[in-house]
Amino acid sequence: MQENERKLQQAEGGKEQTSDNLNTHLEESPNSEPIVSEDALPEQNENTTSETAESKETKSEATSSNPPEPNKESDDAIDEIDESNAEDAEDAENEKRHYIPMLDYHSMPLENLVGELQRLVKNEKVQAIGRHVSGIKYEFDQKFQEFIEHKKEEFVANGGNEIDFRYNSVAKRQFNEVYSEYREKRDHYYKQLEQNLKNNLHNRLQIIEELKGLIDVEEDINTTYNNFKDLQERWKNAGPIPRTNYNDVWRTYHHHMEIFYDFLHLNRELRDLDFKHNLEEKQKLVDRAEALANEPDLSKAFRELQTLHKIWKEDIGPVDKEHREEIWERFSNATKAMHQRRQEHFMELEKDFEKNLEKKLEIIAKIANIAEHVAENHRGIQKQIKDVEELRDAFFKAGKVPQKVNEETWSHFKEAVRKFNRSKNSFYKGQKKDQQTNLEKKKELLDRALALKDSDDYAMATPEMKRIQNEWKKIGHVPRKYSDKIWNEFKEACNHYFDRLHSDKNDAQKEEYENFDKKNACLERLKEFQLSGDKKKDLEAIKEFLSEWKQYGRIPYNKKHINGKFNKIVDALLKKLGVGRHESELLKYGNKVQELAKTEDNYAIGNERVFIKRKIDESKSEIRQLENNLQFFSGDSEDNPLVKEVIKNIDRQKEALQTWKEKLKKLNILEHKLNKEAEEEEDSSEEE
Repeated sequence: MQENERKLQQAEGGKEQTSDNLNTHLEESPNSEPIVSEDALPEQNENTTSETAESKETKSEATSSNPPEPNKESDDAIDEIDESNAEDAEDAENEKRHYIPMLDYHSMPLENLVGELQRLVKNEKVQAIGRHVSGIKYEFDQKFQEFIEHKKEEFVANGGNEIDFRYNSVAKRQFNEVYSEYREKRDHYYKQLEQNLKNNLHNRLQIIEELKGLIDVEEDINTTYNNFKDLQERWKNAGPIPRTNYNDVWRTYHHHMEIFYDFLHLNRELRDLDFKHNLEEKQKLVDRAEALANEPDLSKAFRELQTLHKIWKEDIGPVDKEHREEIWERFSNATKAMHQRRQEHFMELEKDFEKNLEKKLEIIAKIANIAEHVAENHRGIQKQIKDVEELRDAFFKAGKVPQKVNEETWSHFKEAVRKFNRSKNSFYKGQKKDQQTNLEKKKELLDRALALKDSDDYAMATPEMKRIQNEWKKIGHVPRKYSDKIWNEFKEACNHYFDRLHSDKNDAQKEEYENFDKKNACLERLKEFQLSGDKKKDLEAIKEFLSEWKQYGRIPYNKKHINGKFNKIVDALLKKLGVGRHESELLKYGNKVQELAKTEDNYAIGNERVFIKRKIDESKSEIRQLENNLQFFSGDSEDNPLVKEVIKNIDRQKEALQTWKEKLKKLNILEHKLNKEAEEEEDSSEEE
């Protein structure tokens, strides 16, 4: 009894670890995809699968005995359990395959299929992964064949001869190595198993013969009963036998057990005691089987029911005739209820498979539509290639379809993809002549780049090198066998030139980086500056910061953001001092005017004048445009949000205009002052 409880706990515990896995028969159902090839299944010797003379005799005896349980009538529910238990009976470890999840191999790429095969062969028992390996091999073969056909079409499209096509696939080599390792392990295992099965079958048949002989031995009934119990224990430990013999041998054994119990009428006390014990044990099994109707995990429930049947058959003897039919009827009904739940579950799966089929047919139709309308330019075809790849991925991820249309669906999918590839390759084959022309053009550009790469005339060479690079981009593809070589040579020549150019520029920009460091130090001091409360004193301090900032000259272009940081802090300080935006701008500009005065650079002053006048014209133009826009709202109230926004913009532009005019005035004063000083110097020199 304790042994029976242990088996039930194993059935429950093992399944809980993989509750997300559907169940045993999902692997075997006609809905599963793909069709499994036979070369991955165990190869058994004919002697193992054929019935021996002893087993035929056993079968004959079992049939004639017509045991009351299970019924002779065809019962799908009971047959389903018997078939599973017969398979597991051949190998005690075989049931572990039920706990290994069957992944969606259909959606895996080639590399992942190889990885999953390696994991199974390395970590799982070889006898438990037969269906998994077969599923992986089927998907790998299909996808690799499609991959090779695609590569062959590309090879031919690029001018190759089909007879010369060769492709070295790392994934295929790895797969073959792992699969060979699996077959070696599997063959070694089944060779040993075959002999063990024969020996175990012989032992069980011998136990049956000894059981038959118990009723002919003239000895004390208690001694005979003890011998019977010993035979029962030996039977439990006799080990697995061939699945083809399992049910027949069990029926024969059970038949002779009943005969022995009938023989025990000479000692009813012993027989009734056993009957009572067996009835209690079977009632427990029935209670457990009926309770499985409330188990939400269908896979777990089926595995436990299978274990209950094994215990019923192999570990518990018959009950008295009064209760025999009733107890079996309850157990059978619980089994049928489970069978019905599984069938309904499979029907739901079939609905999902039909939905998956609809998705896949839509994907195939989209690929076929692209194949019918292949683009006539490189960019368009490249986009279509990407679209087809995305559709291929979606096809594999769409899930399984009904087995009856699996091959047909796969065939239509491959044909649609193949048709697109043929059209695409045909286009690129027609591009070969153009590619040769492109190659000649790129060779000319390469020669020009090589001639310029060591030039010191940067003013001439730099724009020419940029022109060459732009021209290179406009030229189309070249033959693949030249593509990498000519590109690497061209890139090396360009990099050589621009590395020299940047090196020289870095030397020239050394002073600019020094200016940047000085400005950065000035900025840090400005950040720490605190207003004293004396407006005049604080303004002078800010002017000193502005003056210092201006004297540092040019900085690198990619560092100009520091000017914005400086101005932002200055504006914030001036705002705290109550200096308005207009006055703030003029204050900062006054500092700039002072710098221009120090340089006495008429050219720089002239450029500044042109810049300010352009800004004044832009502000006037913007004001006119905004005032014209305002006329469209002549009938609207000034509370209108749009009117408010236009008026606000006009005021802002007028303020900016006034600021620019003030700046121009300051510049005119500076220029007038400089001119006057120049005249005075000239008069002074004439007097001398």
